[in-house]
Amino acid sequence: MTDSLTVAIIGAGVTGLAAAWDLARAGHRVTVYEAEAEVGGLAAGFKGDGWDWSLEKFYHHWFATDRDILTLIDEIGQSDKVLFPSPITSIWTPRGNFPLDKAVLPVELLSRAANVLRIPDLSLLDRLRFGAVGFLLTKYRGGLSLERTTADAWLRRWVGDRAYRMLWRPLLIGKFGDRYDQVNMAWMWARLYKRTARLGTYRGGFQAMLEDLAEAVRRAGGTICLNTPVERITPLPEGGLEVSAGAAGGRFARVLSTVGPGLMLRLAPDLPEAYAARARALQSMGAVVVIAALDRQLMADGTYWLNLPAVSPHKEDNPFPFLALVEHTNYVSPEYFGGDHILYLGDYVPPDHEYFRLSDADLAGRFLPSLAKVNPAFSRDWVRKWWVFRAPYAQPVPLVNHSAHIPAMQTPLPGLVWASMSHIYPWDRGTNYAVEIGRRAAQMLVGP
Repeated sequence: MTDSLTVAIIGAGVTGLAAAWDLARAGHRVTVYEAEAEVGGLAAGFKGDGWDWSLEKFYHHWFATDRDILTLIDEIGQSDKVLFPSPITSIWTPRGNFPLDKAVLPVELLSRAANVLRIPDLSLLDRLRFGAVGFLLTKYRGGLSLERTTADAWLRRWVGDRAYRMLWRPLLIGKFGDRYDQVNMAWMWARLYKRTARLGTYRGGFQAMLEDLAEAVRRAGGTICLNTPVERITPLPEGGLEVSAGAAGGRFARVLSTVGPGLMLRLAPDLPEAYAARARALQSMGAVVVIAALDRQLMADGTYWLNLPAVSPHKEDNPFPFLALVEHTNYVSPEYFGGDHILYLGDYVPPDHEYFRLSDADLAGRFLPSLAKVNPAFSRDWVRKWWVFRAPYAQPVPLVNHSAHIPAMQTPLPGLVWASMSHIYPWDRGTNYAVEIGRRAAQMLVGP
């Protein structure tokens, strides 16, 4: 059995807290450093006036297959707070919204085939190929092998050019912009393989779950230092590492960093150049979201997630200036939010995109008028309040043969492990895989 170690964890997001939970329970002395005022990272939330629940700054949900996060919640004794509604996911067309999500689910393929058959402008053969390919991908276990080709080439071949251009290409463009035709097919496979119609959330919002997990870490003996940014990680000649974090810093036998590639390179300038170059080469997209609290429902058909067509990587050429419209209160009741009807207007863009330079008011002014294309009755006076959130590192860009280019989690600096969103591949970024990678990192820290 490994002797008790002093361990620093940089970042109190889901990855850091999951690792801290395992390490603290195993008897190690764990200190978690978080630059923000609350735990959570990209899964953190906020609470508006009169709300009983918090709301995620960036929309989140779980699938019923997300066993890692659900197991962790069970371990901290909070499984009764997990909820699994079955919301509607649709695609927008000028003729109206058409249900889409359940058409690609293996257990519901036949019973929900009518959803595919209602999609306009596709031949019967197109619709059948679309449904059949989606079904087969959910059954295929060797998805990582698909990284040898692009999603663009693979889907165009197997679902047909027309269905690809109408259904899959817009999603890839919306997610990756002008890199859409370079993203590998393993990433798309992973998106479908674990997908379920039932989508999970937590009573009180994700922030409530994160606070419950943080409290469990504290009860297990871990320390969480909020409002405490780390400035540097320095290897010591005698072994171990020094974490510079003002008065809260110290020396540790092991360090886990959960930050993005850019910050990792700034915090650990002693990393060898060969390793640093691999980290520097990783590409990612940023996320922007405008959240609007409306005084009435926008989508009366009950759609929760509305996929929006993107015909071009250039925003000005598309019907909508953002990727997805999510009516959160068609998923959970508006009663939890003081009667507000909550909308997310979200997009992924490169970190240097103008959406990161526009003022909050200008970005909201760019996004909100598009709601009239979804509901012609929409008026700006429906909007009681709005918020804007942005994150420059929110979605890694997985190119062909991506697995060969990801830096190892065990860095060349003894005792320093790096577990970031980039290491979750081929799975899409999300709290379930953040838990998995955090627990894996914890095992690496203490050794075999």
